[in-house]
Amino acid sequence: MTSPILVTGAAGFIGHATVHRLLDRGETVVGADIVNDYYDPALKAARLSTFDGRRAFDFHRIDIADADAIARLVRERGVTRVIHLAAQAGVRHSIAHPFAYERSNVAGHLAVMEACRHQPGFEHLVYASSSSVYGDRPMGGQGFSEDEPCVSPVSLYAATKRACELMSQSYATLYGFPLTGLRFFTVYGPWGRPDMAYFSFTDRIMGGRPIEVYGEGRMARDFTYIDDIVDGIIGALDHPPAQGAHRLLNIGDSEPVPLMDMIATLERALGREAVKIMRPMQPGDVTATFADISKLNALTGYAPKVRLTEGLGRFAQWYRAYHGV
Repeated sequence: MTSPILVTGAAGFIGHATVHRLLDRGETVVGADIVNDYYDPALKAARLSTFDGRRAFDFHRIDIADADAIARLVRERGVTRVIHLAAQAGVRHSIAHPFAYERSNVAGHLAVMEACRHQPGFEHLVYASSSSVYGDRPMGGQGFSEDEPCVSPVSLYAATKRACELMSQSYATLYGFPLTGLRFFTVYGPWGRPDMAYFSFTDRIMGGRPIEVYGEGRMARDFTYIDDIVDGIIGALDHPPAQGAHRLLNIGDSEPVPLMDMIATLERALGREAVKIMRPMQPGDVTATFADISKLNALTGYAPKVRLTEGLGRFAQWYRAYHGV
């Protein structure tokens, strides 16, 4: 019998979808999440309610920065594989609340690694990094490559994620267990985060309020549908690097979409037109993201399947059902 998989951030957007996929394929999953109020805890509670009746899921409400609690959970449940997704997200939020990022992202990542390195027979730690580590630079004709230097973060959030990558490299070298960092590119879809642009735009459009378009719309994002992200996460989990190796992999759609095109697609999905207020670029934002996914593809066969029109259509359908509108 295989040991359970620990998924941190199980009440979060990506964690929720990942847990369901793991359960669907017959895994036993231990979930951990602090369920904080960075955004509406009712949405997190609703995500957790979708696990009702799934006996192979065991949820623990704990702070991942509580090193003793995480170590005890890993030890007592015999965990040998971890998908570490818990983090304080949000580029703009990091400007106003920097210490939340130090605790959740840096201390939290360290606590998880410490628990893993003391666990006998530990197999693989997969953790969430971010495309934000690439900084703000021209997109060019090719996607951002994992081999490029990442030395100019433009937000504290990005800096904490890069710190996690560097810490992971040191732990792989020192303690000889395999780690994989996944640089996520703008994940979207049903059950998503309300602070993300597509979700907040939807709230405002459906409420008859104008949307604020930052960067005056001259931005592009590599929007990646949640099901495709989960494909990449589990594919990476199932293909660990060698003992003592740390690798970084991009996980995105590899087809960046201009922000104004995304808004137009969302308007069609909702059947409503947005009133747009153009705003300048916000501190910490980047102009464009674009993932080179060749490494993940070669390793796992990862190939995104859901285009933005279909993905935003599914999100709009979920949004109407969830909010009863």
